Order: sequence, then C-alpha cells, then structure tokens
Amino acid sequence: MKTVVVIGTGGTIASTRSEDGGAVAMRGAADLLTGVAVDEIEIRSRDLFNLGSFLLRHEHLRRICEAVSDELAREEVDGVVVTHGTDTMEETAYLLSLVHGGDKPVVLTGAQRTADEPDSDGPRNLRDAIAVAASDTARGCGTVIVFAGALYDPARTRKHHTIAAEPFRTSDGGPIGTVRDGVTTVTVRPVRPPALPLPDARFDATRVDVVAVYPGVDAALAEAAVAAGAKGVILAGTGTGNATHAILDWVRAASDSGVAVGLSTRVAAGPVVPIYGNGGGVDLVAAGALQFASVPLFHARLLLALLLATGEDVTQEMVDPYR
Repeated sequence: MKTVVVIGTGGTIASTRSEDGGAVAMRGAADLLTGVAVDEIEIRSRDLFNLGSFLLRHEHLRRICEAVSDELAREEVDGVVVTHGTDTMEETAYLLSLVHGGDKPVVLTGAQRTADEPDSDGPRNLRDAIAVAASDTARGCGTVIVFAGALYDPARTRKHHTIAAEPFRTSDGGPIGTVRDGVTTVTVRPVRPPALPLPDARFDATRVDVVAVYPGVDAALAEAAVAAGAKGVILAGTGTGNATHAILDWVRAASDSGVAVGLSTRVAAGPVVPIYGNGGGVDLVAAGALQFASVPLFHARLLLALLLATGEDVTQEMVDPYR
C-alpha cells in the first residue's frame, strides 16, 4: 500500500461561486478528495491555506516548500501532491523543483473549472496527480506538474492559455510523460541540477521585480523598483535579451551599487543569447547583467530571489547550473 499526502493551498480546484458571482477558494483538501479514491493508495490530507494563487506571496511559497519537505521526510510517505491555482502554479512548481533533491515524486495539480461546475476537471486531475505521486515510474523525476493527463517538468513550463483545459506548455519541448487510467508513463527524464537549500524567513522579504523593455523605455521603473526595496531586478528584454541605452546606463549603475540585475526575455520561447551591441545583450552582460539563458522570465525572478535570500552576492557561476 502506497501513501500519498495531498496538501491543499486553494486555487480554482478548491473554488466555488460566491453570492456576488466571483469564484472564491473555500474547499479544503479533504473535501476535494471526496469520491477521489485510488486503488491501493492510502491518501492523507492537510491544508496550508485556501487562496487563489494570484494572492500568494513569498511567505506562502516558503510554507509550501517546508510542508512538502516535512511530509517527504516521513518514511511511510511515498509522494506528495500540492493542489494549487494555475495562475502561479509554474512558479511554485519551479521553486519546489529547485529545493527538492530526493527521489520521491512531488506533484502539483489544479483545475481550470471551479469545483461547483458539473464538468470540473479538478477531480480527474487530482486522481491523476495522486497516481503519479505513488508511481515507481515517476520516482527520480523530482517535481512535476500533472494536468489534463500530461506530466510537465517545471523548469521550462509556463501557463500559455488563460482558460483552456490544457493550459500549460513547455518552451522548446513538450510533456515528459502521461498518466492514463492510473498508469504513469515517463518518456523523458528531467536533468536535475543540484538542489538548493530550502528558503528561510529571509526569502519572505527578498524583493525581486520584473521590468519590461519596450520601444522608448527609460530607467524610471527600474529605478523605482530599487527605491521600493528591490534587491534584484529581472529585465524582460526584447528578442534575445536586448534593451535601450537608458536601461544599459542603469544596469551599469545598479551593478556597481550591489543590485543584482538578471537578463531574461519577454519572448515566450527561446533562450537569452547575447548577440547585439549598441544597448543589446552583449553590452548588458558587460555592464554586469546576469544571463538566465533558457530560464523563463518569472522562473528567473524566483531563482534570483532564492539565491539573494542566502545573503550572498549572486554571481553568474551561481546561476549557471540552473539555466
């Protein structure tokens, strides 16, 4: 008999329509499990909080990491499922993948249709997630997102559609496996970099902002981010990671003052590759920007925050194993 712990955090899978018509997360993990029996698997549940994932802060993400780690440390537990909103599931899944170094599966899932809709996808996704978490086939894959019968490696996976039943897509790739009728198939095993330490209370207050680059952009928003307390800024550069002369000048000054600047791209797929001068990626890197290569934009924000929360100055060598 395998044992799987389901940790509830809210999201659409736990949401029902309120009197004003808005969907609100209110159902606990035990409620979600009603009627979701899986043969030969003992299912336990616990609730951390019940929020739409658009409300989560670093503190909530840290608490999820701690809860998952606590459950995995129990000898009798074979895997963990986290129910979560799809809005920011990619970020929580990525953070968990960075800090989970063991073989037991950690699975995130949710729903695109609320729990009170007759055709809600929540129960099936949850049943599939539990099957994956208990599967010997999934051992060693680390953290995965399970949704609409597919398994995704969080490292390159983003929500690409707001309402579709299959909302996730992996840039420059696809799902790493499937789950059908309780049977897990893994076709591609993720390459897992060394696990980073769990975030501690310092992570809660580590502010890293994202500043977009667009025609004519100046450094006003980047300067405002630092003035508001940002320890790091991720640039959503154009194309392969380019900016303007004003942003380039700001990167030089920010790097000299100890602010960590990461270079990403606003493009949905493809890596950051320094190619261009005259304010482009070559100049930005020379000015001190860290290259995040194929790490998606908001994943890069979390990775930089996790590294900064250690209190060390973040170097390119620290980023490289995770790009």
